[in-house]
Amino acid sequence: MTDGDDRRLLRYGLIGLYGFIGAVHLVATDQFLPIMPDWVPQPRLVVIGTGLCEIAAALALMTRRLRQAAGIGLALYAVCVFPANIKHAVEGISVPPIPDTWWYHGPRLAFQPVMVWWALYASRVIDWPFRDRRIR
Repeated sequence: MTDGDDRRLLRYGLIGLYGFIGAVHLVATDQFLPIMPDWVPQPRLVVIGTGLCEIAAALALMTRRLRQAAGIGLALYAVCVFPANIKHAVEGISVPPIPDTWWYHGPRLAFQPVMVWWALYASRVIDWPFRDRRIR
């Protein structure tokens, strides 16, 4: 499998993941409100806005011209939602059908940096750690 194939598969995964999650943000907005940190203004609009941004970024990943911008946007998004993920885990907030155990929250929190890398690598913003080390 070539570098392009790897990135394409990772990109398709992001497209599916963020397209789905974005749609869930729009159809089940109220379920996300309890995990929003108190300092977030207009949490309902933020949940709707993030859903729209997730869908837009998923679509942008499909085009060469917008791919890197989408990757950067999704990486920043993964950083920005981290406080909500922490609140969800630490305060034990129930958001059905998401499991409310540390078997779910622990890996989810640990995986957040991977999500940042995944978005940047799949969109060709970074090559780390797989850049070609051959002498040219």
